[in-house]
Parts: sequence; structure tokens; C-alpha cells
Amino acid sequence: MDEKNFEEAFKRLEEVVNKLEDGDMPLEESLKLFEEGINLSRFCNKKLNEAEKKVEILLKDAHGEIFTKPFISEKEK
Repeated sequence: MDEKNFEEAFKRLEEVVNKLEDGDMPLEESLKLFEEGINLSRFCNKKLNEAEKKVEILLKDAHGEIFTKPFISEKEK
């Protein structure tokens, strides 16, 4: 995948899905679009996983002090 950001990749993925759902194209073109869609999906998933790892939750302790704590997803618990 080239230097697209998440938003560009996701928008293109939506376009690919819409074209594939229309079903008005030759098999070869459909296969190429499907492959592009798979690559875009993997790219978006990778970006989301990277973002999830960077998320921190702001918390207040018993004294009202704010501190950060790494985000732990349900699958990591």
C-alpha cells in the first residue's frame, strides 16, 4: 500500500465495495477490485490496531490528580 492515510484508504475501500456490490463488471476486473479491497482492509485494520495501542485513558486518583493509564482492549484482558 502506498502512502495513503487511514481516511483515504477507508474511502477507497467503500468505493471498491460499492462497485463490487453493483456486479456490473467482468470477472477479471471484479477479481482485481476484490484484491485491492482485501489490501485496503488489511491496511485499515493495521492502522486501527496501531491507534488502539496508542490510546490512553485519562483518570483521576483519590486526590483529584489526573494521570494516564495505557488502554487495554477486551482481547488483551
